[in-house]
Amino acid sequence: MKTRPPFSCPGPRTRFGRRGFLQAGALAGLGLTLGDALRSDARAASPHPCDSVIQIYLPGGIAHQELVDPKPAAPAEYRGEMDSIETSVAGLRVNELMVDTAKVVDRLAVIRSMTHTEAAHERGTHNMITGYRPSPAIIYPSMGSLVSHELGPRNEMPPYVCVPNLTSPYSGSGYLSSAFGPFTLGGDPARRSFKVRDLSLPEGVDAARFNRRKKTLALVDRNFKQTEDSDGITAMDAFYERAYSVLASPTAVAAFNIRAESDAVRDEYGRNSAGAGMLMARRLIEAGVRFVSMSYGSWDTHTYHFRTTLRQLPPFDQAFAALIRDLDDRGMLERTMVIVCSEFGRTPMVNAGAGRDHWPRVFSTILAGGGLQRGVVYGESDAIAAEPRRDAVSPEDLACTVYRQLGITPTKELMAPGNRPLEIVEGGTPIAGVLA
Repeated sequence: MKTRPPFSCPGPRTRFGRRGFLQAGALAGLGLTLGDALRSDARAASPHPCDSVIQIYLPGGIAHQELVDPKPAAPAEYRGEMDSIETSVAGLRVNELMVDTAKVVDRLAVIRSMTHTEAAHERGTHNMITGYRPSPAIIYPSMGSLVSHELGPRNEMPPYVCVPNLTSPYSGSGYLSSAFGPFTLGGDPARRSFKVRDLSLPEGVDAARFNRRKKTLALVDRNFKQTEDSDGITAMDAFYERAYSVLASPTAVAAFNIRAESDAVRDEYGRNSAGAGMLMARRLIEAGVRFVSMSYGSWDTHTYHFRTTLRQLPPFDQAFAALIRDLDDRGMLERTMVIVCSEFGRTPMVNAGAGRDHWPRVFSTILAGGGLQRGVVYGESDAIAAEPRRDAVSPEDLACTVYRQLGITPTKELMAPGNRPLEIVEGGTPIAGVLA
């Protein structure tokens, strides 16, 4: 049984009643879902090494063998068609297509021993996005929503954003109020026609008309407050005001304007979905968003695995390496944790359709920044990438590490429906081998 080391910050357990949560839904007509408008950024907090998170999710289950855990000495039916290359860290090889990432590996922490038991996409995704195994009895919040709940908004920006849309069905607020769900872009920022949904007034609605609608809404709210319990209405009022402030905020509008970047920077990231998504993530973190979850590609390669990898991996490689360099050059990497993950890996043996199937028993995750060590490899899979050989890491361990770096106590209890107290993470331990 694992024991929680001193750095796990168990701290006092705090319970929140359901009436303490902000009861607010999505803002009709604007499509915004923001955190508590009245939460102050100037709250007391313990020192912590990380301010923000960029989660890059590769849906479908990317093969660890064709990412950062190649097995060049394995038999051909396990090794597959692709070669591997050396990197800036001695002894760490990556897929031959990852020529740019190979140069920045000395700024990464590579985990080669992620493991869980969920072989279905939905259940594996839930595990990685929430840090909890799925349950029929309760819907758990995503890590982004937990960060939104615990840390709140900053610099007039939504605390949690998904690029371009929900990373998964489990990217929402779960048992928390919907006020802590993500703001979504509503489109691919790589497209020429891209425009952030609901960040500007609808066509035909000018500022004067918009203000008249606000006054009408205020009048309706006052009438409700005379006859109804005002707690929820007051919270909704604060929610509306926060949403209005985003509409009126030059900071927010500018942050979502990817065209403000120079041609050189956009070319460095790549003018495609991977490049534009990661560049948008950097802009949002720089403007004050606390948690950006960006998804890229479709990696469920039961057939034509190597052909799909050849098409999808180079844009990821270019964009990811550019993101790491850019964050580092701007002095942001130390305070921004970058996570590359998927719901599981792929089978050790290549199947008859030149594909690899679902495999949760061992797979890889890439971390960077956020106060973590640089140029380290944690854990190891066996000779055919089938099982962890040492230092197995669970989704709970990963979630604990993220929260610990952000200054969020993983063992803190929140109140779920039915007055049921639940820890933010149950049973995980921060990954000591990647902590600086």
